[in-house]
Amino acid sequence: MPTRFSASQSVEITIPQQPIPIQHYLRQPQRLVNALVDPSRIQQLGDEVFRLKMRPLNFMSLSIQPTVDMRVWAESNGTILVRSVRCEILGMEYINQRFSLNLKGYLSPEQQVNSTLLKGRADLEVLVDLPPPFSYTPKAILEATGNGLLKSVLLTIKQRLLHQLIADYCRWVILQTQQRGLDDKSIPIFNPE
Repeated sequence: MPTRFSASQSVEITIPQQPIPIQHYLRQPQRLVNALVDPSRIQQLGDEVFRLKMRPLNFMSLSIQPTVDMRVWAESNGTILVRSVRCEILGMEYINQRFSLNLKGYLSPEQQVNSTLLKGRADLEVLVDLPPPFSYTPKAILEATGNGLLKSVLLTIKQRLLHQLIADYCRWVILQTQQRGLDDKSIPIFNPE
């Protein structure tokens, strides 16, 4: 019988006002994905689909390494949505065949007076049919350990979001304004009169 683990994490980030609103930044899901996760562990599979090779996770005496394919897209109001579409456990065929992962999340901008408030939430659920000897472990211990592991995964993503998002957004605004500045300057034409 499958064991269910779950965790949720909410986040609120105040984004200082910039010359380009954050909604424009959020329309580029690949930037957000790179801010959330170490870019060396991400592979872009399509416009909105990314493969994340997670770091190995230790669950009791097991070490598992999930690879998750996620769809990340932006709605017209700037809200970013994240959904897992596929998951594979590398190197453990028994668990891989009995494992499912469901990740749902969003990050939504709300305009404030001199800033934008980003509100988000992520819900992560795992169903796994554990092999013996784990099936003999009390369910309460299994669930507490598994739920704690999922919570630590979401907390790591939240911490990265809090530290990387504003920094990447500010860098992006600087680059965009510099490019616009270059595009706006007319090139003088030499007139030999």
